[in-house]
Amino acid sequence: MMKRTGRTFSTGMSLIVALMLSLVLLVVSGETLAQTGKPAKGSPGLPRIVDVGADKCIPCKMMAPILEELKKEYAGVLDVEIVDVGKNPKAAQKYGIWFIPTQIFYDANGKELKRHRGFISKQGILDRFQELDISLKPAKKKGI
Repeated sequence: MMKRTGRTFSTGMSLIVALMLSLVLLVVSGETLAQTGKPAKGSPGLPRIVDVGADKCIPCKMMAPILEELKKEYAGVLDVEIVDVGKNPKAAQKYGIWFIPTQIFYDANGKELKRHRGFISKQGILDRFQELDISLKPAKKKGI
């Protein structure tokens, strides 16, 4: 009786390991496809950040005001897009997302440069662009 239980356990563990490896390969290949795919759409000639999240996700909710502030403060300088995978599940596949929130940083030609997973502050976003040799200056306010 003990041998049979041992074999069953061993077979079960083998299946779990095989499934885990398959999942890892799927995630890695999906992310690689997203990173090497076509350039991102957006305002031509502007660097871009795409935040992929969901309105039910607490870190995503914390990101929303930061992204809205960046949209206003860097209008015409930086393209900011917010994608809600709760409302648009196909977007997760399109961007190769397996963790939310994820921010994807693009250069002015639409080439993906970097990804960040989890919450990131406004200064963190600006610092990432600086690290990528993209200097962002706030848009000039009218009437000043």
